[in-house]
Amino acid sequence: MRLFIASPVIFDDYASLKEDFDGIIEGKWVEEKNLHLTWVFLGEVKDEKTVLDKLSQVSPLERRIEMEGLGYFGRPPRVFFAKSAKSEEKALYEKAREFRNADFDLYRFKPHITFCRIKAIHDYKAFHEKRKAYRERKLGVILPKIGLYESTLHATGAEYRCRYEIEV
Repeated sequence: MRLFIASPVIFDDYASLKEDFDGIIEGKWVEEKNLHLTWVFLGEVKDEKTVLDKLSQVSPLERRIEMEGLGYFGRPPRVFFAKSAKSEEKALYEKAREFRNADFDLYRFKPHITFCRIKAIHDYKAFHEKRKAYRERKLGVILPKIGLYESTLHATGAEYRCRYEIEV
């Protein structure tokens, strides 16, 4: 089974964000119910027991973490995402350290919530201006839960199912 470890998020107004960037970027948007912060992508795992043993060494987030501002990965941009508020980054990196101490591989971990896999940007100037308008805007929260999720790929997109969860 294809597994990853993540924290679910609640986005304040995802539909408006998508609408704001409509016509500016083209790509595959993540369904709102599937939005999450990925801690560790595990890939194909035959037996989840080892994962659960390691996950038992990780505590849940202590509180909700604010999301604020938008970013992207790649040149040209290929992944469009929400960031944690600057004041919240320390808590996420401390949690990432817990995952590393539990022997999970967090290769180049950068906390983010992917919105869209960008295929094309039709107006770079508008893209950057719109992104700046979101610079200090509160977007939602990362919930104080950490779950082991199974990802099943379908022609219509990925389907996620939580198999195990730790929470406050």
